[in-house]
Amino acid sequence: MISTGGFAVRSFVVGVAVVAAVLGLGAPAQAEGALDPLVGSAAERVVLSDQVAAAKWGTGSPIEDPEREQQVLDGVAARAVELGLDPEEAKRVFRDQIEASKLVQRGLHAHWSAHPDEQPTERPDLGEIRPELDRLGEAILVVLRDTDDLREGASCPGLLVSAYAHSAHDLDALHQTALGRAVPLICS
Repeated sequence: MISTGGFAVRSFVVGVAVVAAVLGLGAPAQAEGALDPLVGSAAERVVLSDQVAAAKWGTGSPIEDPEREQQVLDGVAARAVELGLDPEEAKRVFRDQIEASKLVQRGLHAHWSAHPDEQPTERPDLGEIRPELDRLGEAILVVLRDTDDLREGASCPGLLVSAYAHSAHDLDALHQTALGRAVPLICS
């Protein structure tokens, strides 16, 4: 468990749930589950971070790669414009996706350092992982576009908590924490 990040993310999720309950921001029936595809794609991306971590493990490749991150963000901004999304909003959401991935990578690298018997025995090729990351990135952008009005509405925090609960229930603590890191800026 990552102490500071996990606490902050858990506090975010619990805080959103409490605020939603107190203010009566439950989801309207027609919107129920509306953010599930978006948060589900973010969860898939978080899980895929295991392969990224394994690809970098023992190679000296840094978890932090500002040049690659900027390429991803530039691509996201360009695609957002094509989809009619605010490119700055899309970049903010994707910065969180990137940070969530790095959280998983750091967590796994620390775990593998402490438990050498659990280190990965195979090293995936990042070139083979990137098309899947691109597919999930496209899915996230499309759902961002398709839920634009909803994400600006008062029911968004409640919907976000519900979608997080649906997507996080099968994840371990590290991946739940990372998913919490991936979604806080979904509601406008």
